[in-house]
Amino acid sequence: MTAYLVIREGAKWTDVFRLVDGESVTIGRAPTNVIVVKDERASRNHAEVFQSQGRWMLRDLDSRNGVTVNGERVTSDYELTPGEIVRVGNTHLAFVDNLSQAFPDTGGVLRSSRPVTEGVASEDAESVLDSVLDPVEPTKITHRRRQSRYLDPADAAPEPEGDSVPHVGRAAAALCRIAFELAKAGDVVTLAGTALTGLFESTHIDAGGVLLRERDSTGARTSDKLEVIASRSDSSHSYQRVSPFLAGTVMRDGQGVLARNVMEDSRLGARDSSGDLLAASVLCVPIRHQDQVLGLVHLYSTNPERLVDPDDLEFSIAVADTVAVALENLNQRQLLAENLNQVRDENVELRQRLEVQSEIVGGSDATRRVEQEIARAAPSRATVLIRGESGVGKELVARAVHYSSPRRKGPFVCLNCAALSESLLESELFGHEKGAFTGATDRKVGKFEAANKGTLMLDEIGEMSPTIQAKFLRVLEGHPFERVGGAQAVQVDVRVIAATNRDLEQEVAEGRFRRDLYFRLHVLEIVVPGLRKRPDDIPLLAEHFLRRFVQETGRKVKGFSPRAMEQMLRYRWPGNVREMKNVIERAVVLCRGDYIDQEDLVLSTLKTSGDTEGKMAPSAGGYRERSLADVEADHIRATLHANEWNKSRTASILGIERSTLDRKIKRYNLEPAGSSTG
Repeated sequence: MTAYLVIREGAKWTDVFRLVDGESVTIGRAPTNVIVVKDERASRNHAEVFQSQGRWMLRDLDSRNGVTVNGERVTSDYELTPGEIVRVGNTHLAFVDNLSQAFPDTGGVLRSSRPVTEGVASEDAESVLDSVLDPVEPTKITHRRRQSRYLDPADAAPEPEGDSVPHVGRAAAALCRIAFELAKAGDVVTLAGTALTGLFESTHIDAGGVLLRERDSTGARTSDKLEVIASRSDSSHSYQRVSPFLAGTVMRDGQGVLARNVMEDSRLGARDSSGDLLAASVLCVPIRHQDQVLGLVHLYSTNPERLVDPDDLEFSIAVADTVAVALENLNQRQLLAENLNQVRDENVELRQRLEVQSEIVGGSDATRRVEQEIARAAPSRATVLIRGESGVGKELVARAVHYSSPRRKGPFVCLNCAALSESLLESELFGHEKGAFTGATDRKVGKFEAANKGTLMLDEIGEMSPTIQAKFLRVLEGHPFERVGGAQAVQVDVRVIAATNRDLEQEVAEGRFRRDLYFRLHVLEIVVPGLRKRPDDIPLLAEHFLRRFVQETGRKVKGFSPRAMEQMLRYRWPGNVREMKNVIERAVVLCRGDYIDQEDLVLSTLKTSGDTEGKMAPSAGGYRERSLADVEADHIRATLHANEWNKSRTASILGIERSTLDRKIKRYNLEPAGSSTG
């Protein structure tokens, strides 16, 4: 029997498949199917049409959403008859045996198990096959409206009086509008006025006011005194404040009160300027938030023929409770705004302080060279390695790199690797989960996460243990990491600046520092010379620290005596800039005159540590304490000078590689004669 499957997608009949004797046709979402259904509701292998004893059968291949024929779900092998509609997901397949009736323009030209793409007129297809399958009604939009009628008083048609159900519906719509308007109020006065407007429109009153507790010294509304926030009167008399008896009753009990025949009780009624009672009926409801009464709503009618009723009391209580919620939300918004402004101001002030601390003080050639290297390194995302003795200001250089980079608005986080044990350093760097170890009572965010989108400065990187070095290297390569005791991968975007006073090349040679980590860190290098190697900066730094500590202490110290300045210039400063800062701070505190003298400077007798960079002027004769680095620098300089700065010949004489010589020239700031030196 010749048969076909005609595919309908949406409102159009599109493809036709010819069923060939002995061949099975699979239907599903997978591209390996004969009929591919592009529908998320279809399974990858959804159904199958096959021939059995001359009849075409349909089988569900354990699909997720099933197969239906004419709306009935297929649970076992089903024999198809012409005219039936198979549904797979949102796709329809019509089973027919006479294609010429369905598509008279095809001329019977069909290829086996291939879709017909020529000669099939979509309009004709619809006209014939729509009789087989009822057309799917298109979705129709029946109503359009920009705003709910319950939020627009102009659209709220008045309900007939005397019908309790319409009255409740009218009150609910009015309460909805009032709540919507209260949520938009930006201050307490507007909020109170909005509530009164809604109450006047929906209750039998002609005068009223909203009263709140006065604020105490802390700004909270806890005072027993009430202040009128907003009031209104549509009668010939102005609004008269609630009586103390009525206010005290409502504030004490926290319940709404409705009273009539007020003219006979002076304790409840409002009086005019002549003392005559005005109110014919009155209601007073509390503004409650949780267990606290923040104030009250006082309403009354001066017309004896228009008295307030219990429905007005119910509505007023609902409005007052809504006012309490809106008032608390307004307070929270104002508090958040104040906190946000305070945090923003503190953030700006902190950034200004950090930027001030990132100003490098100095005018020597060596300092200018460092500033140039900072300017070149800042725009890059590459890792920076800062080398120099302890106390030369490596962190200051790292801050300058950060605040000159595109990451300046991100965090700048510092960590000293030498100050922590291996386990604590891992926790500080990568964080830990609650219960990861004894004492881990909460989840801790590590320095890498804290520095996301910013810069992480790791001081004394040479002190890091080999185990941490391996994990640290993976993060530097861009891999995610896991917190200590955790299994969740954490991905961060951090620029790393490392600093050390060690000879990392020697550490690598002796196996204490990973070679691959060294090359990963040694992308951009900034060498900071010791203070004794840039004596031109000593007066500038001394004056800088003097101004700071005079401002902090309030001492009236004007400057340094010539003897004090001469001594500072001769001193070798083994502690570098950090030592100078402490020396001058002590001198400002202990100084007995207007100028810091030689006796006020407490200088140490410590020897200078071995250098990792820079140069020292050669000795003018006689013995002088010098480090091996100074001796090496002088020897390399002399050899270069003797060979007219031929680096290849010099490297051969010294017995080192040419690249090693270049590195040492850079480290010791060696330059040919006649060039400017730092």
